[in-house]
Amino acid sequence: MGVGSGFLKRVQVCIRNFTRSTRGNVAMIFALTAPILVMLTMGGVDISRAATVRVNLQDALDAATLAAARSSATTDKELTAIGLRALRANLAGYSGVTLREDQATFTLTNDQVVVANAKVDVKAMVANIVLPPYGQLLDDTLPVGAHSEVNRSSKDIEVALVLDITGSMDNCTRNCPAKSKLQNLQDAAKQLVNIVVQPTQTPFYTRMAIVPYSIGVNMGTYATGARGPLTQYVNITGASWSTGTSKVITGVSKANPAVISATAHGFVDNDTVWITGMADGSSTGTRYSTLNDAAYTVTRVNANSFSIKKNGATVNTTGFRTFASASAGTATKCLVTDCSIVITAPGHNIPATTNDQGSSKPGTVYISNVAGMTQINSQGYEVGNVTNNSFSIGVNGYNMGKYTSGGRSWCGQDTCQWRVFRNMSNVVTAVEASTCVSERTGSSRYSDVSPSSSRVGRNYAPTANPCPSAVIQPLTADKPTLTKLINDLSATGSTSGQIGLAWGWYTVSPNFNTLWNGAATAATYNTRSTLKAVILMTDGEFNGPYCTGVIARDAGTGSGSDANKINCNATNGDPFAQSAALCTAMKAQNIVIYTVGFQIAAGGDAARMLANCATSPDYAFLPNSGDDLSDDFEAIGRDITRLRISK
Repeated sequence: MGVGSGFLKRVQVCIRNFTRSTRGNVAMIFALTAPILVMLTMGGVDISRAATVRVNLQDALDAATLAAARSSATTDKELTAIGLRALRANLAGYSGVTLREDQATFTLTNDQVVVANAKVDVKAMVANIVLPPYGQLLDDTLPVGAHSEVNRSSKDIEVALVLDITGSMDNCTRNCPAKSKLQNLQDAAKQLVNIVVQPTQTPFYTRMAIVPYSIGVNMGTYATGARGPLTQYVNITGASWSTGTSKVITGVSKANPAVISATAHGFVDNDTVWITGMADGSSTGTRYSTLNDAAYTVTRVNANSFSIKKNGATVNTTGFRTFASASAGTATKCLVTDCSIVITAPGHNIPATTNDQGSSKPGTVYISNVAGMTQINSQGYEVGNVTNNSFSIGVNGYNMGKYTSGGRSWCGQDTCQWRVFRNMSNVVTAVEASTCVSERTGSSRYSDVSPSSSRVGRNYAPTANPCPSAVIQPLTADKPTLTKLINDLSATGSTSGQIGLAWGWYTVSPNFNTLWNGAATAATYNTRSTLKAVILMTDGEFNGPYCTGVIARDAGTGSGSDANKINCNATNGDPFAQSAALCTAMKAQNIVIYTVGFQIAAGGDAARMLANCATSPDYAFLPNSGDDLSDDFEAIGRDITRLRISK
């Protein structure tokens, strides 16, 4: 074959062997693909990390949007400032993440939804080289964005703020080194108003009522609608205690029974006479003045003499002094058997007896504006000898002069303008009705039925334990009105917290809407559309229960003088028990109840009642200082306006 043919064969064998060999293929392929595989792997890590950052950013932005929405800010600039502060704080723990602050926005829509958008840059390894369109080639960050929306309120909000303004709240006078409890309350309450009541009332409204209380709740012009009209006076047309002329006593026998001499006296058996003016003389023996100023029953002896009995017993004058002309007094025939003044007041409607103190007692009256016999004015009396047009008042008028004209007869029972009752010392006492109210009694006492069908109690407040001057404010969104009321609060009186609590309920009850004359009406009970809340604040024990409009004799310590308490027990019983029943009834209507016991010791009766009254233990607060009170009120306000993330 020669050299040429052998060479060609060897070349053919080499080519065939090369094409059959695979020992270098893997290395070559790896060398060609390795950079791509590394970039894809690192890019996957970048993408995974970006996804994690996106979740964290969403959480941080949601929280920041909530913070902005919960604030009182209304402009986008204010909202953004608040939101950014919260967002920075929420992202502080994440390394390799940079917030694009210039692109973060928090805006408020007309529907009261806070809309937020934010972006961060995440430090990347290689992802931006191979994963457009995140950035330009060799850009070392990945942008991650989030969006959040928070509805400032998904419900209408109605809140009753029930504030203790009793005397114990004024524990600091002028130039005190620290604020009084009342001043701390005012600061905290105004802060709560700012949190709860929003400047924009659409599409959801936020309204607040304020119920200041001490011995009761001052209803102001709403009083008549709440407790009903009070019975007023009837005109007096006459007042007298005697008839005929007074007869001069010319002698008194030393006998048993005594025989009185009075020329042509004109008295008959069983007449009642009033003897007065008897002088003692100078001899020894019982003085004739002991016969003075008393009523006696007559037994006629003859035209010029009569014997006398007192309270059914004969009068024995055996041991009296020798009668002398200087001892002479007078005997005057009385209109009624006790010789008391008889008031003529046609149609007076005063009962002969009443059971309004738990047992049968004489009816009562208050007298005013009488001319002539002015000594009987401005006092209360138990009545006797009652007819349709007249009654007696149990006091004699011998030294009072003659009635000349005028006068007013006011009934003294509960539901009347004046309340006349026996106090704990059994003394007849008169107190005029205030515009405050007390508990409702009867079958509706722990319900919110309309006051037009079941009146609340009247309040007869003495000057020593007065009705507070601050008047209830029904639901309103007017912040200046609420703030002024809080600023003007003053402390006085004892603590009837059960009454304040009841009116907290009534202000958010749709059943009381007719009381407010069309203004400040509450929505129907519907938890899907309206949040109703009552905040009860107190600094002590509830010590002021009532019996027929007057603080009862079984009221607790600190409830005022016994002289101003009626001599009957509380109709509804213990005020803490009353409050517990009211709280149960409110919670049955899905009303949220917060309780605040300011400087109340844990474990006491008041603290236990407040804890049980609240919607849950988390809704009961026991602040010890002014700062604590503000913090707790702020927490309550935030909770009431709690917001949900809508998107």
